[in-house]
Amino acid sequence: MDRSHRAFLDGKLFAVAGASNDREKYGNLVLRKLAASGREVMPINPKGGTIEGLEAYASVADLPRVPESLSVVTPPSVTEQVIKQAIAAGVKNIWMQPGAVHEGASAEARAAGINVIDDGACVLVVLGLEHVPD
Repeated sequence: MDRSHRAFLDGKLFAVAGASNDREKYGNLVLRKLAASGREVMPINPKGGTIEGLEAYASVADLPRVPESLSVVTPPSVTEQVIKQAIAAGVKNIWMQPGAVHEGASAEARAAGINVIDDGACVLVVLGLEHVPD
């Protein structure tokens, strides 16, 4: 695990943009894996509601606290807006999961001094996918 991954995982508060109630979707798997590893996590889904028993927020801007680390599991067209909100909020670490990367948003976040992971690595693999709880 490299320094960027470690900085992301060392955060105290996490958010997952693209969280879903569908347990087959990566947004749900990432949320469950982060929570199961003892991390405090907030789901972000434009519909709000509840995901895995946690209150979901419509956007980064709607979060009650600024997460140190944000996992992005959204289509690239949505990722761009998520990253703009993350920059404005003061998020320190962003991990764009495979399939979520938006090159322009990555460059913008780096220019803002944010630790960005967009190298194709998946947080589920780094944390060990085989142990995602039911």
